[in-house]
Amino acid sequence: MSKRKGSVLIIDDDEAIQESIEFLLRSEGLSTDTAGTGEEGVRQVEENHYDLVMLDLMLPGKSGMDVLKDLQRVDPTLPVVIITAIGALETAVSAIKQGSFDYIAKPWNNEKLLVIVTNAIKQRQLTSENQQLRRALKERFGYSNIIGKSEKILRVLDLVTQIAPSRSTVLIQGESGTGKELIAKAIHLKSPRADKAFVPVNSGSMPVDLLESTLFGHLRGAFTSAISAKKGLFEVADQGTIFFDEIGTVSPETQAKLLRVIQEREFMKLGGVENIKVDVRIIAATNVDLKSLVDDGRFREDLYYRLNVINIQLPPLRERKEDIPQLVEFFTRKYCDENAKPLCRFSSEALKVLMDYHWPGNVRELENVVERGVVLSQDEIIGRDLLPEAVTTPSLRFATLSSFSLSKESSLFDILDTFERRVIIEMLEQAGWSQTEAADSFRIPLSTLNQKIKRHGIEIKKKRERPPVPVK
Repeated sequence: MSKRKGSVLIIDDDEAIQESIEFLLRSEGLSTDTAGTGEEGVRQVEENHYDLVMLDLMLPGKSGMDVLKDLQRVDPTLPVVIITAIGALETAVSAIKQGSFDYIAKPWNNEKLLVIVTNAIKQRQLTSENQQLRRALKERFGYSNIIGKSEKILRVLDLVTQIAPSRSTVLIQGESGTGKELIAKAIHLKSPRADKAFVPVNSGSMPVDLLESTLFGHLRGAFTSAISAKKGLFEVADQGTIFFDEIGTVSPETQAKLLRVIQEREFMKLGGVENIKVDVRIIAATNVDLKSLVDDGRFREDLYYRLNVINIQLPPLRERKEDIPQLVEFFTRKYCDENAKPLCRFSSEALKVLMDYHWPGNVRELENVVERGVVLSQDEIIGRDLLPEAVTTPSLRFATLSSFSLSKESSLFDILDTFERRVIIEMLEQAGWSQTEAADSFRIPLSTLNQKIKRHGIEIKKKRERPPVPVK
C-alpha cells in the first residue's frame, strides 16, 4: 500500500459488522477503531488521525448523511466509505455525490472491500504528501531555489513575477534539464493558488488510455479493471495548478479533450454522462518545437495557441555559464548536507573544467556531476579526478559518413539509418549504457530514444558501475 499501512475508523451500531470488518482489516496490517454512534465517531475524528472512515448510513440518533457532513467539516480530505444495505443503494449514491469516496453493500465481498479500502487510503496518503510537498515547496522552491544571476535567468524570473497572479495558460520551452518544472512551481507558488494543489503530469510516460483515465478519472465499470470509481488529476488540481511535462507527446485524442477542458473549464469522466466543472490553471512544458509539430500535423494548432498564451523560453546552461559557480556551490551544499559530510568545495581546476564543458544535459547534468563529486570525495577539495570522463574529455569520436563503404544499392534512408544506429551506440557507450543520460545528451525524450533503440535492434549492455571510491 504505502510506507505505512493506515488507520481506519468504523462507525456502525452493529457489533457483528464492526468485528467482521476489524478482523479483515487487521489481517491486512491496518489499525482500527470503532464507534457505535455518529456523534462518537465525529468526536474520535476530532481527537485522532485516521486515513479512512467506514460509515454506516443507518445509525441511531443522527443520520449517516448528517454524520458525513460533520466529518467533512472536521477533516475535508478524510475519505469516507459508506456501508449500506442492498436496498439503500440510492442513498449511497447520494452520499457519493456529496463527497464520500465510495460505498460497499452488505453482504460484501472481502476482496472488493479491501480494494476500496486500499484505494481510499492511498488517496488520503497522497493528499497528505501533497500538503507536505506544498509546505516544502514554499520553503525550497521559491525564487531562492532558482539559482542564477545572469541576465537571461533574471529576465525569466521577472516574467514569472508578472504572470503568476493571472490564470492564463503558460507554455515553458527549453531543453531537457533546464528546470521547466522548477519554473512551473515558482509560478504556482507566487500565484493566489499557492495553497492549493500543484499536480505534475508526465505526459510522455503513459499510454493513451491510462493517461486519459489518470487525467479525467473514471466511474466504476467504465472498463474491465475499473472495479471502483477514481478521481482524475484535474479534479485533484481543482482551484490549483496542473503541469504537463512533455506536452508534445500527448496523443491526438487526448489533445482534443485537453482543448475542451481549457475552453469550457469542464470535462467528463470515463464512463460518465455528467460534465464536471473545474477551475485549474494549466502550465505546459516541452523540449521540442511545438510549432514544428503543428506544421507537421502532429499537434493541434488550436490547442497550441490555447497553451501558448504566455511563452517562457528557458536558456540552456551553456548560454548562462556565469551561473555555473553559483549552481555548483548550491548543489555542493545540498549534497554535503544530504550525505552528512563536512562542507567541501570544487578546486579551481575542476571548476574551470565545469565552466568549459558544453552541458548537453543542462542544470540536471551539472547537479548529477556535483553529487557524484561530493559522494566520491574523501576530503574538503573536490578535484578534477572526481569528474566524469564525459566532462573532462567531452569530445565523442562519432562515426562519420566517410567511414561508410557506400554501394550503389545503398539508399539515402539506408545510409542515414546505419549512421543513426552507430551514433546512438557510441553515445550509449559514452554514457555507460545509461539510456537516461544518453537521452539527456541527445536532448530528446527518453521515450524517443527507447523507440529508436528498439527500431535499430540495439542490445543494451549492463550499465557500467561508477568508479570505486579512492582509498587514501
